[in-house]
Amino acid sequence: MPSHPTRFAWRTCSTQGVPIAKNRIPTRSSVVTKWGGRLTSDMTHHGDGGEGGVLVPGVTAPSSVTCVRSLGRRGISTVVGSEAAQTPARSSRYCDEFVGLPDPADDLTAYAEALVTIAQRKDVRTIIPVREEDIYALARVKTTIAEEIATPWPDFDTLRRVQDRTELFAAAEAAGVAAPETALVDEWDDWDREVIIKPRYTVAAPAYLGQTAAQYEIGTTSYHDPGTPADPIALRDAHGHVPLVQEYVAGPHEYGFFALYDHGEPVATFQHRQRRTYKYAGGPSAYRESVAIPALDAAGRALLDHLDWHGLAMVELLRDPDTGEFKLMEVNPRFWSSLPFTVQAGVDFPAYYWQLATDAPPETLPDYTTGIAGHLLRGEACHIHSVLTEEHAFVERPSLGRTIGAVGTSLIRHPRVDYLARDDPMPFVRDLLNVVRPSQQCDVPQSDGTATYDSIQGPPPTDTSEQADTPTDAPERVNP
Repeated sequence: MPSHPTRFAWRTCSTQGVPIAKNRIPTRSSVVTKWGGRLTSDMTHHGDGGEGGVLVPGVTAPSSVTCVRSLGRRGISTVVGSEAAQTPARSSRYCDEFVGLPDPADDLTAYAEALVTIAQRKDVRTIIPVREEDIYALARVKTTIAEEIATPWPDFDTLRRVQDRTELFAAAEAAGVAAPETALVDEWDDWDREVIIKPRYTVAAPAYLGQTAAQYEIGTTSYHDPGTPADPIALRDAHGHVPLVQEYVAGPHEYGFFALYDHGEPVATFQHRQRRTYKYAGGPSAYRESVAIPALDAAGRALLDHLDWHGLAMVELLRDPDTGEFKLMEVNPRFWSSLPFTVQAGVDFPAYYWQLATDAPPETLPDYTTGIAGHLLRGEACHIHSVLTEEHAFVERPSLGRTIGAVGTSLIRHPRVDYLARDDPMPFVRDLLNVVRPSQQCDVPQSDGTATYDSIQGPPPTDTSEQADTPTDAPERVNP
């Protein structure tokens, strides 16, 4: 078969994980932080400790579990830190230690200080960002902790150019990457067009909203009915800033270009197409397919090259149905919720991130396979639930029977599930228990975008048909 070589410039550390002891008895310790809180720690070691370890923030998205598994299987010590004791990553057999952290949604400054405290530990070599608050905090303290740990992420000035979408779309224009027409709400005057309203920023942070940032919800992307001007004052009062208005592009699919960059140079890349979402009207991906499209690759690289990017990035784009051109939606400067599928397709980004952080020597990496697909079962269940219970004025509700049939057929044809792993079943169980809790049923994770463009548009018309459950191309390893 033809192959798609993943670009990379380091060799893996030893891939022989240290055997995990059966009947491990955790020990407990605590670290008093300088802001007066206490980091409570459960420790169970399986890494060899020779290379140090990594802090992985534990979130509701499956990216945390994937990072812990990928690194733990290589014998690298993993510390899971979270404000939520029930985070699935804590249940992984590859989690060596759990540390309670402040909730960044309540106090982003305290969260950043906690990361600084952990960075001072001699057994921590780097920290992995998995949500917007993580990368914001890490960029803000980068110069403070650079002498303590490796910092493979952008500085704050660069990060701001993607977390502030006005700066992002200006950068896209300079890089020659297409984007929908976009302006601040108080600068838009054509309210007869179909438009969406989306937050200007991706995180409610002091550098963007001022010291009262914690009082605001950053907001989500929403469809705006034509003919009625939005109220910028009301929006500003509700969200702490004037959001953006953007022309509505009715693209049938959202695409992702995923990359790890080393000071402006691509290290590894991957692409996928989103096929089914959390809700039938859109949202983060519940079912996605690997692709290798030259134009998508060119757009993603052009933007990240222009930004002289360093670290992780997911570039989200839509394909204009009229022109076939890829148009930028946003950039997520951290790991994405569909990371398990990326690894299943052959691109082990957590391992590459670790190698970038530790200056490991070069290696030859496997290609990734296109034309395969994978699922987040919680997302699939929520998609069906939305068909059963929700109405959206701008998206026709699909048939429940056809939807259930499509989900079932795709699971048979593409039995790859984000949380499920034969050697590590407990995170899947933990996530299932979390979903059963009424407060968390069908919660949409901050994952492939804080407010993705797909959250206001319907899935492609064929997504609920049996035919759509087979990716367009048969699985193969390609050289784009």
